[in-house]
Amino acid sequence: MIKIALRVWVVGGLLGLLLGCSPLNVLNLLTPAGTYHKVSDLKYGKDPRNRLDVYTPVNRAADVPVVVFFYGGSWNSGSRSDYRFVGEALAARGIVAVLADYRLYPQVHYQGFLDDSARVVGWTREHIRQYGGDPARLYVMGHSAGGYNAAMIALDPKWLAAVDMQPSVLSGWIGLAGPYDFLPIENPEVKPIFFFPNSPPDSQPINHISAASPPALLIAAKDDKLVNPERNTGGMARRLREQGVPVRELYFSRPGHGTLIAAFSRPMRGLAPVLDEVMAFIHGQDPASGISNDR
Repeated sequence: MIKIALRVWVVGGLLGLLLGCSPLNVLNLLTPAGTYHKVSDLKYGKDPRNRLDVYTPVNRAADVPVVVFFYGGSWNSGSRSDYRFVGEALAARGIVAVLADYRLYPQVHYQGFLDDSARVVGWTREHIRQYGGDPARLYVMGHSAGGYNAAMIALDPKWLAAVDMQPSVLSGWIGLAGPYDFLPIENPEVKPIFFFPNSPPDSQPINHISAASPPALLIAAKDDKLVNPERNTGGMARRLREQGVPVRELYFSRPGHGTLIAAFSRPMRGLAPVLDEVMAFIHGQDPASGISNDR
């Protein structure tokens, strides 16, 4: 199964290059459309990038859990349309998924994309009932730079305070290969975004943990070459445990940094049970079981 998934990824990527499509678009082309309903291009702010899409299950029931997803891209690239396979994966499992764009560098630096992320959560809490979602079961999730956004929204109260909310409104947060402790910055693309060498310490999620922080699910690729999993995922998990916050920490050996999120897609699920772990966390199964590696 894994070999087949890898073959699909490689062949799909090559076809995508030939056709002018990214590998993410290839995954979207292989994603079914009959498992969800989608409401597109909803405004949550005044900027043209302040738009979001809502994915709901086909057989929509009232008051189902809600996941707000933030994509990665080093805070300088990305589009919610690239991640239809994530919205489909969650909606097909009975979750209302909110996928949002946010302003990117050079239009904004740190803090602009966090202002937008907070507005997305505020919009979701206010409006999601009309899409069948339960605002009392609200999660934020992100991959890579989006994992940073999710962490900051969940851990630093000032962001949600700007939309008259507190992190306690979140049932939990999910970080996928997120950077949570990355000073001094080494990535040249990221340096100007965080005002290097004068990057503020309060820009780091790991500095905002308290006993009141929401429960967390942290997943990383063991051999991630872009975001150090030991320092970021491992360090975040240790700090959360020190404060008594429930956290589940998982490391997978087969996916890499990018393919960790690709494992949400149907062709790539053989790489690692990332979607299964997210669903178990949302439904409250074993939320504080500690550290796990590939079984």
